[in-house]
Amino acid sequence: MRFVLALLATATIALAAATPADAFDDGLARTPPMGWSSWNRFGCDIGEQTVRETADALVVGGMRDAGYRYVNVDDCWMAPTRDAFGRLRADPWRFPGGIPALADYVHARGLRLGLYTSIGARTCQGRPGLAGHESGDLARIASWGADYLKVDFCGANGAVRGDPAPAYARVRDLIGQSGRKLVLGICTWGQGLPWRWGPRIGHMWRVTGDIRPEWRWVLKIAGRNDLRARHAGPGGWNDPDSLEVGNRGMTVREQRAHFGLWALMAAPLIAGNDVRHMSRVTRRILLNRELIAVDQDRLGSQGHRVRRGLHEVWIKRLAGRARAVLLLNRGRRTAVLRFGIGRARRVRDLWRHRWRSSARTLRVRVRGHAAAMFRVP
Repeated sequence: MRFVLALLATATIALAAATPADAFDDGLARTPPMGWSSWNRFGCDIGEQTVRETADALVVGGMRDAGYRYVNVDDCWMAPTRDAFGRLRADPWRFPGGIPALADYVHARGLRLGLYTSIGARTCQGRPGLAGHESGDLARIASWGADYLKVDFCGANGAVRGDPAPAYARVRDLIGQSGRKLVLGICTWGQGLPWRWGPRIGHMWRVTGDIRPEWRWVLKIAGRNDLRARHAGPGGWNDPDSLEVGNRGMTVREQRAHFGLWALMAAPLIAGNDVRHMSRVTRRILLNRELIAVDQDRLGSQGHRVRRGLHEVWIKRLAGRARAVLLLNRGRRTAVLRFGIGRARRVRDLWRHRWRSSARTLRVRVRGHAAAMFRVP
């Protein structure tokens, strides 16, 4: 019993300071942004038709109505060179209709358009970056009707001297001068400790390098993100990168655990697969509304790991004094995981979508490389 009470006390203390007091909050990201990004599945092989079909699929497949609203086009949407006046332009082969027309198409479907750039003179794929063109590029992107902007860190050596914060603060200020509100995604891959200054500048900030569709990599990123929990809250979020659910590289159990961890950590839920062609299993994972509700909970608390090791316990405070509990089996063998919930009650199994009775200690059989997730009223 003393162990149960101590574990609950630890969770309460760890989660109490989840909302940063100095957060920059303009109302755009009161809950973690949700949507889709082109990079994990398509890389540079992205074009206008794929983006339009993706927007349609988000609507027809029910993802828009589940909260996935941003259609984010990552690197390679821009032409390799600027126009004769030095202005940023879309790649005429990949996006022959131009970005304004694409924004109109996305907006007409109740969705929002996201674009990409980098803080240096060149993006990670060698396309024109912001450095030396910040004012013109950001005004142009805003005028095209973009709603979200990811600013990468490639070329930073020539554009950032030491602390990245001033360069990203300038991006924030120039967006503000454009007259259009955009979600600002800061992507320094964790360099420059963005969780310390990101809440004052943007809406989300990457805490690590790029994700990979590998179990060990997902666990590594989750562990690093856990260390930054107190810096996130309504208006600004730690970003462990977009989801790999639906991409090759992980088993179904691993993908479910991946999605559960991201939801419990109040991470932006940005799908990274080809949503035009999804299996039923992938659809069930991404459209699990009970897990989405945990991620989007209005309290805005980032979940926190309270028991480490091969068998872990993660907890997230929810509005109404409820809690989400994730029991993670990092090992290969099935194991019985336990967590003290204080008193006998019913708990909600968020994967099986049913209530189950529980004694003071919740005992759950969890297969290897998997996670069980519950809501404790």
